[in-house]
Amino acid sequence: MIICSEEVVVSPPFVFLPLVKSLLRPDFHVAAQNCWVKKGGAFTGEVSAEMLVDLGIPWVILGHSERRLLLGESNEFVGDKVAYALSKNLKVIACVGETLEQRESGSTMEVVAAQTKAISERISDWTNVVVAYEPVWAIGTGKVASPAQAQEVHSVLREWFHTSVSPEVAASIRIIYGGSVNGANCKELATQPDVDGFLVGGASLKPEFVDIIKSATVKNSA
Repeated sequence: MIICSEEVVVSPPFVFLPLVKSLLRPDFHVAAQNCWVKKGGAFTGEVSAEMLVDLGIPWVILGHSERRLLLGESNEFVGDKVAYALSKNLKVIACVGETLEQRESGSTMEVVAAQTKAISERISDWTNVVVAYEPVWAIGTGKVASPAQAQEVHSVLREWFHTSVSPEVAASIRIIYGGSVNGANCKELATQPDVDGFLVGGASLKPEFVDIIKSATVKNSA
């Protein structure tokens, strides 16, 4: 589930999308966890952007670390997927992030910049894109980037947008954090100036998810 500036987007498995969409209150939105890179064809088992549009699903998550690592989706492939989804008027949560090995080698910023650059080379309008920074080493491990670590990467990403895209996009783009976010750490993470929300995994299935949603008010009331 995704939260940014008090906008809540729920992302169940494909088969449950219509059911969840029908049950959610109207101010909550629904996202698919992935979609195919081009127009439908002989791609057995894939779900196209057109199918999501037909179902009235407004959002899609692309480039999640599990798809990059387990299914070998390259930066370029993810960039193509983002561009195609946007062309079909879907809104995109584009995921970027480094592995533990990459962090320990000091290449976090280089990795995240390359992932983002591959998207920027294929799109010109970032209005319907949310960037999710998800350090792979903190996903489902119980480990979480410290608020300072999260802010550091988010700040560098925003500066990258300022330099490589435009100051306007840098100011408006929403950069959310994902990686073992829970009710205990969300408030402190939310106070960071460049953290605009969260990509929430396991905690979204627990009562504390309400606390995570409410943490979005921390920045808004500051």
